[in-house]
Amino acid sequence: MKKLPDIDPEGKRLPIKLDSTSNGEFAPVPLWPANREANRLAHESASAFSKKLGLSRRNFLVSSCGAAATLLSFNAANAAAGRTGGFFDLPKDAALDESLARVQVGPAKDEFIFDVQGHFIDTPKGNAKSAEVFVKDVFMDSDTDVMVLSFVPSSRDAEPVTIQAADAMRRVVDKLEGTHRLLLHGRVNPNQPGDLEGMDELKEKWGVSAWKTYTQWGPDGRGFFLSDDVGIRFIEKARKLGVKNIAVHKGLPFGQQSYEHSQCSDIGVVAKRFPDVNFLIYHSGFVTGVPEQAYQPGRDGIDTLVSSLQKNSVPPGSNVYAELGSTWRFLMRDPEQAAHALGKLLLYVGANNILWGTDSIWYGSPQDQIQAFRTFQIAPALREKHGYLEITPDLRAKIFGRNAAKVYGLSAADIKKYTSRDSISRERATYLENPEPHFKTYGPRTRREFLQYLRLTSDPR
Repeated sequence: MKKLPDIDPEGKRLPIKLDSTSNGEFAPVPLWPANREANRLAHESASAFSKKLGLSRRNFLVSSCGAAATLLSFNAANAAAGRTGGFFDLPKDAALDESLARVQVGPAKDEFIFDVQGHFIDTPKGNAKSAEVFVKDVFMDSDTDVMVLSFVPSSRDAEPVTIQAADAMRRVVDKLEGTHRLLLHGRVNPNQPGDLEGMDELKEKWGVSAWKTYTQWGPDGRGFFLSDDVGIRFIEKARKLGVKNIAVHKGLPFGQQSYEHSQCSDIGVVAKRFPDVNFLIYHSGFVTGVPEQAYQPGRDGIDTLVSSLQKNSVPPGSNVYAELGSTWRFLMRDPEQAAHALGKLLLYVGANNILWGTDSIWYGSPQDQIQAFRTFQIAPALREKHGYLEITPDLRAKIFGRNAAKVYGLSAADIKKYTSRDSISRERATYLENPEPHFKTYGPRTRREFLQYLRLTSDPR
């Protein structure tokens, strides 16, 4: 792997990133006071602990101790702010003991990470080629084993990322013998002319593993429900083609445009009607402006998914799967909300039906999301009060990859056996002797950047 520029040699960036970065589907949300305090404490700890260990700030932050110290700082700031419903469960000694820290934030034995929501985007000018940046961020600087490349909503003649570009990215990885590492979605918005007809080509020519749709998007500004006639035709076409995974964006509304269609009232309806189709609910219905609390019928956000399942008698462990892309990344800033979100999904969607997704590389390498989730725990008091589950190693392993492997018809053991000896794995082993993560993000971080991104994607010329 070539040495990339701008790797933060002075150690000014934290390994676990709390910032306002968006995936381009919602306006960036500024950090809250507790988040700013968390970052301040983490920088303070990095300076003190690096001196104690005789390391530069950069070397300390790249180490497992750096990640552990950052998460411990987040705990301290959240506790001071009264947010104790969730926390990053690791001993304080991990900030100064590399072996102990590695056990806490490093991979578990036989861990398999299948990220069902990745994005290939053009990275900022001055960086290496986009493909090289993607491979480095995803497969060198994170423990991700397999990723699904997804898409954003668009008209057929103005796609920010085309299926051809995504397939080209997949072929770059194929040349590295990583043929088991990237899968493709096929973008379908059945409420615009040509998309239903184009599904045949997506399957036959591009070998897509699932369909990606946005019910809140439409060429006329209005969305649709999967339970509408056009949605039913889409589902029936997917069944006919034999690709029965439908990934549907729910939550993270594009402002007020078709807000109702970003909610989940249709999910229980179609899940009950089409039990042989898997409905993968991307973002799980999460809305940044709706604080996640214990389930309450009539609330927006994740509760719209729970309500839809309850109303249609769709039990946990059904054909409905909740995906965590951008949802977990946002909720890392508030572990109490994260505890409620995960607690509800485990109760009402099921431990076997939560899928790991990161929406990277919008957020740079997904490693910080992985390390934070490895240590996250729902507080005992919250578990007792609401009946939430403890996040055990087995449950964590299911969410990280086993659940997705089942949905996509893969064997985690077989994939791991292959990837453990492919050229990406060999190159990564060498790279990790002297890793150079940049700890940067690529998505918009301010409202101005967000509006600029929207202009660019609506008119790619």
